[in-house]
Amino acid sequence: MRVEGVFKTAKETRNVPAGTVIFEQGDSGAEMYGVVEGRVSLRTDGQLVAEVGPDEIFGEMALVDSSPRMATALAETGTVLAVINRRDFLWLVHETPMFALQVMSTLAERLRTYQQLSSRSQ
Repeated sequence: MRVEGVFKTAKETRNVPAGTVIFEQGDSGAEMYGVVEGRVSLRTDGQLVAEVGPDEIFGEMALVDSSPRMATALAETGTVLAVINRRDFLWLVHETPMFALQVMSTLAERLRTYQQLSSRSQ
C-alpha cells in the first residue's frame, strides 16, 4: 500500500548513495523511513524480504514496538529517504489515517513474508 506524496514534504530527508547499508539486522532504531526516490532492498538472514520504492515505508517496527531491526536495509539505487522519528510518526498516524493504514498493511505483509521464509528454512 502506498500513500502518494506524503513524504515529499518531510522535515528531514537523507540522500543515500547506491550500495549503502541504511541499517543492519539486529540494530536498534529510533526512526523509520519513507522512500521519496529510489529503491531499497530488505534482507533477513541474507534472504530478500521486500523491495521498497517511492511512497513506501520501511523500518516501522522499530517505532511501533522498539524492537531491534528485523532486516538489513540496502539502497539499491541512489535514494532519497524521508526520515521519520517517533514524534513525527505519532503525528502522521494521528493526522493521516491513510498513513496508519499503510503502516498496518506493511507490517502484515512483512510478517507473512517472514513466516514463509521461516517455514522454508526449517
